Amino acid sequence: MTLASLGFDDFFASQLARLDAAWVPARVVAEGQSSFHVAGCCAPLADLAGRLRKTRDELGRPVVGDWVAVLDGADRASIQQVLERRTTLLRRAAGTMREPQVVAANVDVFFVVTTANRDFNERRLERYVTAVWNSGAQPVVVLNKIDLDVDLDPLLEAIARAALGVPLVRASAATGAGLDELRSHIRPGRTVGFVGSSGVGKSSLTNRLLGRDVQAVAGLRNDDRGRHTTSARELFELEGGGMLIDTPGMRELGLLEDAGGLDATFPDVLGAAERCRFRDCSHDGEPGCAVAAAIAAGELPAERLASYHKLLREIAAAERARNPLLASRTKARWKATQRAMRARAKLDAKLERD
Repeated sequence: MTLASLGFDDFFASQLARLDAAWVPARVVAEGQSSFHVAGCCAPLADLAGRLRKTRDELGRPVVGDWVAVLDGADRASIQQVLERRTTLLRRAAGTMREPQVVAANVDVFFVVTTANRDFNERRLERYVTAVWNSGAQPVVVLNKIDLDVDLDPLLEAIARAALGVPLVRASAATGAGLDELRSHIRPGRTVGFVGSSGVGKSSLTNRLLGRDVQAVAGLRNDDRGRHTTSARELFELEGGGMLIDTPGMRELGLLEDAGGLDATFPDVLGAAERCRFRDCSHDGEPGCAVAAAIAAGELPAERLASYHKLLREIAAAERARNPLLASRTKARWKATQRAMRARAKLDAKLERD
């Protein structure tokens, strides 16, 4: 594999040029117990240099997909620095409110996989699409298992609502349907990744694209919910060019921050909000709320607004957990907002009487 085929370009080369001339680039393709599998340098394995080994910053440690500067060797290299990531898919570490976990780094396109069975969830799809937009990558929704005997029309309508403007691929890992359309999003030097819940068929699609069985697969439980099969992330080279990361199924994808993902996922909510009477309208009972009017007119599903508010609250809670001072300021701002809303309600009532 050449550096270019691995995805090394000017974005990473310009960073490497500012570092020690003895360091060379490598890409992390898998994480081991105490070392990393790397590609692009002579050594197949790499260990962390002392500074990185001692760091407590989990975001600063290498993950699959990262480009790193290494001091190369015949058998083992030493990772000196993690290069700035072009994209970073983050989630809240399970069981925490504020600890971040990097799912994958430097992925250009994420295939958000869902299924044509009872496990399909419109709200979950909105969450995944928001996380991918926040990462800086392009989302592509993949409706897998279309070979099942189900009515696809309601699912397609739900996907259209949850992922406005996002490309959709209808696929079947069992029959091979949709594989050519998936490949149309892949090209030399580009990295794609699969994300989704357990059992949606990410590993089966990975095996199909690679043309060989590299990931274990398992059937569904009796309730159509998936079983964990992929337990670790790994970067694969695709025939014809491009790199692929398969990620383990996630039972929860907690959001930590918003980098424009909410706006990209909910343009219908934001579009209606532009017509609200007040700029700081929270769409929660204020007078002159155009979002509420759109819901009443049947132009916007109430579930969309509820989902938007839920994700917004989740992100705000995570930010407060990381910053106690922000929490106190948020409480004060909330009290001021409530006072302003009561004052507006009184003013509107007075104007109506007059």
